[in-house]
Amino acid sequence: MIHEECGVFGVYAKQPMDVAKMAYYGLYALQHRGQESCGIVVNQDGLFYSKKDLGLVSDVFHQEDLASLPQGKMAIAHCRYGTTGATNRANVQPLEVNHQKGPLALAHNGNLTNAYELRNQLELGGAIFHTTADTETIAYLVTQQRLKTGSIEEAIRRTMDQLEGAYSLLFMSPSKMIAVRDPHGFRPLCYGQCDDGTYVVASESCALDVVNAHFIRDLEPGEMLVFYQNGVQSYRHHIHEKQKHICIFEYIYFARPDSVIDGISIHEARKKAGEVLWEACPVEADAIVGVPDSGLDAALGYSQASGIPYVMGFMKNRYIGRTFISPGQNSRMDKVHIKLNPISSEIKGKRIVLIDDSIVRGTTSAQIVRLLRDAGAKEIHVRISAPPFLNPCFYGTDIDSKENLIACHHTVPEICKIIDADSLEYLPLDQLYKLINHHDYCDACFSGNYPTPVPTSTAKNRFEQPIQDQE
Repeated sequence: MIHEECGVFGVYAKQPMDVAKMAYYGLYALQHRGQESCGIVVNQDGLFYSKKDLGLVSDVFHQEDLASLPQGKMAIAHCRYGTTGATNRANVQPLEVNHQKGPLALAHNGNLTNAYELRNQLELGGAIFHTTADTETIAYLVTQQRLKTGSIEEAIRRTMDQLEGAYSLLFMSPSKMIAVRDPHGFRPLCYGQCDDGTYVVASESCALDVVNAHFIRDLEPGEMLVFYQNGVQSYRHHIHEKQKHICIFEYIYFARPDSVIDGISIHEARKKAGEVLWEACPVEADAIVGVPDSGLDAALGYSQASGIPYVMGFMKNRYIGRTFISPGQNSRMDKVHIKLNPISSEIKGKRIVLIDDSIVRGTTSAQIVRLLRDAGAKEIHVRISAPPFLNPCFYGTDIDSKENLIACHHTVPEICKIIDADSLEYLPLDQLYKLINHHDYCDACFSGNYPTPVPTSTAKNRFEQPIQDQE
């Protein structure tokens, strides 16, 4: 199964303008959500023009690329990372299709839990797939429904009846831009408006800030917003259809600290995690060190709650991608060496509390602890601002299978020994709600309590495997 965490961005303007450049800036703000590939599709009077490729936003788009895209009233954009699927241009989004009713572009953040069943049904009906992403399945279903309905929004509404799992979507038709959030609200999606009336939709509010759009609100779980010439219309057929389950890992790791999701500041949620950690897992120490970047806010919270000084323990190489989402074990290990360098004057001879957001496989944590020991740390007490990962995620977060999750095979004392720490504690599962002050979240990767049926098969990437591995 392709586990992906992505960012989507859309622009709807009243008059033709340089929507490609606006989308470009939006993608920069969402780069943390996907570093494998990115793309922009511009709508100029019903005709679609696109630029998509593998790589970071800075790699894919140059001045001449943006200049080659025409002015228009609409554009949608996407940045992606994939972990088990092939890294190829076929999987780069936004996806573009041409069908009986005209062109359609689609950008998707999330994972469908019934993707295999839907895809198998479509294939048996003669559909030919060119990618291994859920996005193409959604596109097929929408175009099928479009032949039976009078509008693209009605086709999407009917398609939502068939989809299970996580999906925040941006569609672009010849005349409309449509934003959709699944009824559980697994993945974030919000919109705002610029002073000139241009509407902007994004995975996170930080992308609205970058283009000087005023935040209006988050889409409600199950809501569909249609942007067209006369304004914005909300379709609420699927609202309150299911219990809300925002991914708690958005608040712990994925989202940028300067974003606000469903009314909750990411920075404040992570600070709160640090406070909860201190209350649940205190320790005598001389300094608090956070692992850049997602451990810094929790480290600050731990410091403020404990009174132990917060110090800048690491210098981060800003030109290295996020370790957690680097495909391949060797890549993860190699990058730790050049990504972080301890500041010895803040470490040597001190008892250090090291705050990080997670331990998945344990290899990265072990190397970070080693860096601190080599820098002269007297003691290293590791505190994790999340509970142990015990289960895979089927909703779009890169949480590995149980075979590779260290907490599935070792006790906390054993993990402590493996990473060579003096002590190790996790944020208690029953305290997780304190980060956002409610229980409307998904914590399946920690608890095993999945909000939807677990997928019966994850074989949609079978065409990326050798014949001997398909048997």
